[in-house]
Amino acid sequence: MDDRKQQTLKRVFVNDVDAYSSRHIAEVLGKCEAEEDSDIDGEVEETPSPRGEPAFQVLGTVSSSSSKDGKLPFLHLQHVSPARDELFQLLLGCDVVVYNITESSTQQVEEATWAVTVLRDEMQNFNSRKCFILISSVMTWAMTKPSDDKPQAPFSEEDFIRRRPHPSFRNHNNLEKLVLKLPRGKTSKLKGYVVAAGLQYGMGENIFHYFFKVSWLMQDPKIPIFGNGTNHIPMIHVCDLGRVIRSIIKLKPKSKYILAIDDAKNTLEDIVKTISDVLGPEKVDKLTLQDAITMKAFKPEELDCLSINLRLDASIVSDTFNFDWICRDGMVENMNRIAKEYKHTRQLLPVKICLVGPPAAGKTTVAKKLCQHYKIHHININSLIEEKITQLKEMINGADLDDISEQAAAAAEEQLEMINQSMETNQGQLAEDQFFDILREKLYSKPCRNQGFVLDGFPETSEQAKLFFSDEEPEDKDSDLTSKIPWYNKIITPEHVFALNASDDFLTKRVQGLPGSLAEKMCYTQEEFVPRLAQYRQLFSAEETVLDFFDHREIHPEYIEISSDDLEYTLVMKKITEIVGVPKNYGPSPEEQEEENQRREKERKQKLAAETAERKNRKLAALAEMTDHYEEWKKNLLVVKQQESELLEAKALPLRNYLMKYVMPSLSEAMLECSKIKPDDPVDFLAEHLLRNNKED
Repeated sequence: MDDRKQQTLKRVFVNDVDAYSSRHIAEVLGKCEAEEDSDIDGEVEETPSPRGEPAFQVLGTVSSSSSKDGKLPFLHLQHVSPARDELFQLLLGCDVVVYNITESSTQQVEEATWAVTVLRDEMQNFNSRKCFILISSVMTWAMTKPSDDKPQAPFSEEDFIRRRPHPSFRNHNNLEKLVLKLPRGKTSKLKGYVVAAGLQYGMGENIFHYFFKVSWLMQDPKIPIFGNGTNHIPMIHVCDLGRVIRSIIKLKPKSKYILAIDDAKNTLEDIVKTISDVLGPEKVDKLTLQDAITMKAFKPEELDCLSINLRLDASIVSDTFNFDWICRDGMVENMNRIAKEYKHTRQLLPVKICLVGPPAAGKTTVAKKLCQHYKIHHININSLIEEKITQLKEMINGADLDDISEQAAAAAEEQLEMINQSMETNQGQLAEDQFFDILREKLYSKPCRNQGFVLDGFPETSEQAKLFFSDEEPEDKDSDLTSKIPWYNKIITPEHVFALNASDDFLTKRVQGLPGSLAEKMCYTQEEFVPRLAQYRQLFSAEETVLDFFDHREIHPEYIEISSDDLEYTLVMKKITEIVGVPKNYGPSPEEQEEENQRREKERKQKLAAETAERKNRKLAALAEMTDHYEEWKKNLLVVKQQESELLEAKALPLRNYLMKYVMPSLSEAMLECSKIKPDDPVDFLAEHLLRNNKED
């Protein structure tokens, strides 16, 4: 884009674009294509941008913690936690300033208050007119009392002067008043708008995320509704809110105060029930608001928003703005679409795997490990039938009577009788059509559709796969004439197929090494295993195998050879997880992650303490050993000295005898004589005396 085109584009500032609401508002603005838009004064631009070009240059601020992900693609410029001076210059360079304070953050409100104040004080020096849009919350209406003459009538924008905020949103209300006091008219260079937005939903969810998550996980039999649930909640899809802001920038409506809500009048109970029906167990349970705090489901300020009871009509948005709504009828009417958005945005994609292989190859062990790794559901033929029989018996016996009607119990009894008859007729085996019904019901269940599954050893033949995965062809099957891939049911068909294989000798030796009781329990006795292995080899040597069924539909099987008794199947798991990829579901919750971090920190400290104690023990042991060596060395030294003394004494004995016999008598006599005479030089006297006596002798 050349410089001239850049000059014609409106520069729009949006704060905190790394937050849920602001991000999607900025994305809607950033992806908006140019038309013959009105400029800030309401006149048609002389040089409009060509269609296909962006209508706005969106500039935004992000926190330093999120900047590691790089610049958001829909932003022209991204500023990381700018200082006030830098932020002021950024605001001055924009035509439109959008401040979103719907997240109820004190910092957001303070910064927005500062921004509108400094722009108001500086507006006389503006080169062109600017627009300030404050996105506030309908919580500033929460305590508004209805009129006496029409107590049931909804409020509209005309009633904004009567609005009374929730106590936690008084600062929001004061900021709204500050923006509304900005001067209007042709002389004003700073126009102000206040948008009171309903609670936002969609695109992965924000305040409603808890209900979506517990429904998707299917870990609880009922989804909680906190409070009585009869309160009406004004709401809007977060992308529709972005379209409202876009319309304000383009159309410059006369009204300063605009309600941004959809046309629905949903209650909290309506919302939670619909989420549970589409994603979860299709049951709800009413709990108190205190339960939400105890369960750490919501913070008190979030409960305040969910407890709002307010009916509003957004006449300006409905009558003046003409844009393509995503959810004009509200969340309840569009829940299937919202659920798809939720799963797509959060990448909550089901992992669907099929494992085939000969008996004793380890399919069930690998299947269980995969289920644990990906948090998906293990589907084993025998276990599935047992589970279904148990479920039917519980329904017949009246388990949880509040949720089971007499009609449902009678149907369960009839189905159980049919299963028992089929198994009696087929020597303990269930008829294929009945098994298909049970398996199909399982794969279509919410847990399998939400998280995924591992099919353990089914199907065994191409015919079974065709009957099961291609049994319901769509009416418009032939609409795509270019497709050469045979049709199959993508909802329940596995996306990954792994064929484990091993030689007959390896499998036989593995089975022979099992304890007798375990081999009997797993039907791996010699009489049972050999026919089962032969049957498997026969099925997989047929002209068309079950692997061919998947291969023809471009679900290409992966072959994994089992050649060692790796009881943990480390290499097998590594290869499968590399192909399937990372888990596509929720990781640990913040509480679970904190608990895991504490456990790891405790283990680290224990390991460090053990290593320190071991090093200390080694030092003490080394010191004790050195002390022992030193004592032994001192003992040896004493022995050596004693031996040396004795040796010297033994060597000196002959010399002593010689001196006593031949030297000492003459020397003693000479010394006595010397002591009598006392010569001046006693040494010469002794020498002469000894020499003289020697000659005389």
